[in-house]
Amino acid sequence: MGFKELLAIAIGGMVGGGIFTILGISVAMVGVLAPFAIAFGGVIAWFAAYSYVKLGVYYKDEGATYAFFKRTYPKTPMAASFIGWYTVFGYISTLSLYAYTFSSYAISGFEFSNNELVRKALAVSVIAIFAFVNYWSVKGMGKIEDAMVYSKLAILLLISIVLIYFAKVDASAFVTLIKNDFQSDSLMSVLMVSSITFVAYEGFQLVINAVNEMDDPDVNIPKAIYSAIALVVLVYFIIALSAVLAIPAQELIQNKESALATGMGEIIGPLGHNLVVLGAILATSSAINGTLFGASHQMARIAEDGYMPKILSLRNEQIPKMAILAMASVASLMIVVGDLRLILEFGSVTFLLVSLLMAMTNFKIRDKTDSSSSVTIIATVGLSIGAILILYHEFITNPQQLYFIIFIYALLSLGAWIYAYFAKKKTIKTKR
Repeated sequence: MGFKELLAIAIGGMVGGGIFTILGISVAMVGVLAPFAIAFGGVIAWFAAYSYVKLGVYYKDEGATYAFFKRTYPKTPMAASFIGWYTVFGYISTLSLYAYTFSSYAISGFEFSNNELVRKALAVSVIAIFAFVNYWSVKGMGKIEDAMVYSKLAILLLISIVLIYFAKVDASAFVTLIKNDFQSDSLMSVLMVSSITFVAYEGFQLVINAVNEMDDPDVNIPKAIYSAIALVVLVYFIIALSAVLAIPAQELIQNKESALATGMGEIIGPLGHNLVVLGAILATSSAINGTLFGASHQMARIAEDGYMPKILSLRNEQIPKMAILAMASVASLMIVVGDLRLILEFGSVTFLLVSLLMAMTNFKIRDKTDSSSSVTIIATVGLSIGAILILYHEFITNPQQLYFIIFIYALLSLGAWIYAYFAKKKTIKTKR
């Protein structure tokens, strides 16, 4: 894979359900400040990416998050196992998020659009389709990803142009609205939105999972990740800004993940609605495709070390086929039993915490990775604040959901502990 394919994987992993899912939630919390809050989430993502890039170039290990921690702290296999499980299930939650958003848009023009059973059935089906694509061929997956990613970027650009053209709020009125919202919504609220919507930037890490299939990792890892984040921040900001200018805030809040389609439909009719639907379908499809590719490689790498069922490490022509099937199955189960908000916030909490651990890991070996101490410290502080804010938001708004998230972590921790325990016993026996 060259730069073009790697850039497509990173963008595909980020621009998935993200902008379509977080827009209504962000506007509900901070009004017209939403575009700026979402863009600031991209700044947090850049600082998080810094450590991933440095560690990725240094280690060149497809295990990424899990492998970086394990190799930096070789005497703490139990902790590495926990991080591996958390990361993989974070990816599974984003798969569920993308698939759920795909189905919401795909059936939005039909009478049964509010039928939860149909929505979930379609979400499970689209995961199955892209599991087959990844199971079939790495090269085929890359070519399909290229086509979907660059097509969706063109469509998103067109959508933003249309929204800006039909904007109902002029520049001076928008500035007034910003002042009003900034008075009523503190900076803390903006930071909280940036933390909650951090999952919309998850995906740049998937580039590192392809290190065994890429050309010139030293150049392409940083080039692909930083380029992708810059492009995604720009896309998110333009889309969010044009949406709050053209679509009434109440509609954005009320229609949730289908807000853009509803708004475009009211502005230019069925053509506008269908254009957004096509963009959302391409966006979520490429995100599912890229996430399955990257995260399955990481799952297989963890299984090879004995920290997940050994069967998940089986490969055929470098394709981790059993890991692909396992991820698709668990993501489908999460769709059946979970809801959109729970999936979104579980993913955000997980990737904030894991990114924080990567910043701390990079700081430990900053001399070897040639990293800036100040940038790494800023990343650590920023990610710590983000993790605290999202947990605090959950506690004051929906404590039951927070307890359920904690319960999920408890189950994951139990699984990680069991496999780490037996892996340690096996290692001791081997040494004897």
